[in-house]
Amino acid sequence: MDKLKNIDVGSIKWKSIKDEGLDLEYCVPIPISTAKNIFMELENTLEYFTGDLAKIKVFGKVHPLPRQQVAFGDPGITYKYSGITVPALPWPAPVLALREFLLAIKGIKYDFVLVNKYRDGNDHMGEHRDNEPDLDPEYPIASISLGQERTFVLKHRDARKSGKDKRVMPTVKINLENGSVLMMNPPTNEFWYHSLPTRKKLLGARINLTFRKMKIK
Repeated sequence: MDKLKNIDVGSIKWKSIKDEGLDLEYCVPIPISTAKNIFMELENTLEYFTGDLAKIKVFGKVHPLPRQQVAFGDPGITYKYSGITVPALPWPAPVLALREFLLAIKGIKYDFVLVNKYRDGNDHMGEHRDNEPDLDPEYPIASISLGQERTFVLKHRDARKSGKDKRVMPTVKINLENGSVLMMNPPTNEFWYHSLPTRKKLLGARINLTFRKMKIK
C-alpha cells in the first residue's frame, strides 16, 4: 500500500463527463501492478456479509444479492438502502489506505465505504440512485475499481418514465478500468440512475469500493 503514496497526484489526468444534471470525473491513477497487488490483498483479507445482509428487497420481495458485499466506516455509522441496514465494520488497513489516497487526490476524508465484489460477469447491480437520506448530498461519491473491467451505465430519470413524461435521452456508458477512480459529483444522483449490467462472457472478478460522506447525526 506504500506504492499509493508514491503516485504523483499532480500528474493525474481527469476526464470530465457532463450532461444535463450529470457531473462525472474519471481517471486511472493507480498503475496496473499496484492495482493487482491491492486486489489480491483485498481478496485475501476481506470477508463479505452473509445471511440477511447478503439479501436485498426489490418491490417488496427479498432476493439474494447478485454480488458480494461488505461495508466499513467510522464508529457508529450505519447505511440504510432497499430495506437493509448495513453496519459499518472497522476500517481494514488496505481499505484505509485507499481512503487516504482519495484524501490526497481530492481533499475529501470519507467516513464510509461500501465494497462490492462481482465474482464474474453474472454478478451485477440493477438501476438505482444513491440518494438515501443518510448520505450528505453536498459531497461526491468516489468509486474505485479493481480487477475485471466492467461497463457502468447511467440513465436519466426522465428517460425511464413512460407515456408523455418520457424523454428521449441517450444513456451514458463508461468502461471502468482496473485502477480507475470515478467521482459522481452532485447533482448526479438526483437525476441519473446507474447500473452495472450482466456481462456473461466476462470471467474475471471485480472489486468496487464506493466511498461516501455521511450526514453527521
